[in-house]
Amino acid sequence: MPVARQSRIWPSGGVHLWPSGGASAAHAHPRGHLVYAASGVLSVHTESGTWIVPANRIAWVPAHSTHHHRAHGETDMRIVFLPAALARRAPDRPAVFLASGLAREVLLALTGPRELDRGARGRLHRVLVDELRTADEHPIHLPEPHDDRLRAVARILDADPADTSSLTVLGHRVGASARTLSRLFASELGLTFYEWRSQLRIAHALVLLAEGHDTTRVAHACGWANPSGFIAAFAAVVGTTPGRHRRRFTP
Repeated sequence: MPVARQSRIWPSGGVHLWPSGGASAAHAHPRGHLVYAASGVLSVHTESGTWIVPANRIAWVPAHSTHHHRAHGETDMRIVFLPAALARRAPDRPAVFLASGLAREVLLALTGPRELDRGARGRLHRVLVDELRTADEHPIHLPEPHDDRLRAVARILDADPADTSSLTVLGHRVGASARTLSRLFASELGLTFYEWRSQLRIAHALVLLAEGHDTTRVAHACGWANPSGFIAAFAAVVGTTPGRHRRRFTP
């Protein structure tokens, strides 16, 4: 398993520079923390599912939540631990927020080379939390299925997100009717099958873009018949086009 090539850790946070494919072991922290990819794409895996964190998102992981990270593309990961008094203002579950320009700059300042005294660090923490409290949650979240039939469907489409099989065809492959699978998607994951598959495809697209693939290749690899349809779907979820995202956030 690739490990971080360079790390700087201190009590209030840290920096990890990961090669593509780099990952951490499952772990938990006694303090809640924010995770940000200054470049590249992170996936944050928790017991309740996987969150994809491109460089215009900030992830929140509460204290004592077991998780691990994986880097897709060369990834500059920043971590900021929050004091308990400020952490109480954050959700009691993992969450992903749209990163404002101010939130990004504050997070980079808190994890940069400049030494900050306790007062300055505290003021920046408060600004960061205030920014996130007014930010929209924009998760690219793949909830973890529990039913064996849903797990089987997830494995099939995770291995090949370009698979366009209908729920009926997938049901034949995993031993369940389309109606049963549809009900399980709604009751276990809170999504329709098509919403879940779209999330899965966007997640794969972010990974492939971070690895340097062009828009046309990514569109076809993730199940879109043409690049224009992919660009529209990507922009609706991520907030920018695939080309702009890659130029801005890929080192």
